[in-house]
Amino acid sequence: MQILKAAYVISSALVEQCPKADKPEYAFIGRSNVGKSSLINALCNSQKLAKTSASPGKTQLINHFFFFFATSLTKGTRQQWFLVDLPGYGYAKVSQSDRRRWEQMIENYLRKRENLVNVFVLVDARHTPQKNDVAFVNQLDEWKIPFTLVFTKADKEKPAVVERNVKLFLDTLRETWQFLPRSFVTSAEKNIGRTEILTFINNTNKAIIEANQ
Repeated sequence: MQILKAAYVISSALVEQCPKADKPEYAFIGRSNVGKSSLINALCNSQKLAKTSASPGKTQLINHFFFFFATSLTKGTRQQWFLVDLPGYGYAKVSQSDRRRWEQMIENYLRKRENLVNVFVLVDARHTPQKNDVAFVNQLDEWKIPFTLVFTKADKEKPAVVERNVKLFLDTLRETWQFLPRSFVTSAEKNIGRTEILTFINNTNKAIIEANQ
């Protein structure tokens, strides 16, 4: 799998300002400080594509990135798709009005963006299940929006702790879900899970192409 190009496109305050919906789109979202920008940069082998910050809550707009890559799975076909970096949720150090504005912007994007294929929900693997993470994935299910769980920062804890926290999260969902969503365990620093996520995107794009032929 070879990424030929990855580039920033635009930041939008409204879903209506987003680029033309003419490519498959994959959104990334999670609690603030979950390592979202680091993971996006790891996916494209760049430390400069998405801006990282030690201060949570820096992403405040719908940020579009253009990805262009080739892989043998598509028999030489070069795929083009959008990656979207969404504002984090659960960040307390903002005003109620700002928080509500972000929430409305995210909801409008998720429910109205017609080319949205999948939402990658990032969950910090260092912690036991957090209420806002569980509530968010339940909301996505209610809205019938396809999503995948991505457990981040796996290198920051002992493997046994990561495995336990992932199991606890899935067990929490299992209490009310009949079928569990697909999940990946990742580390941006060590590139754990990178190939698996890109392969998932590639296979999903391939299925879309085949369905439209």
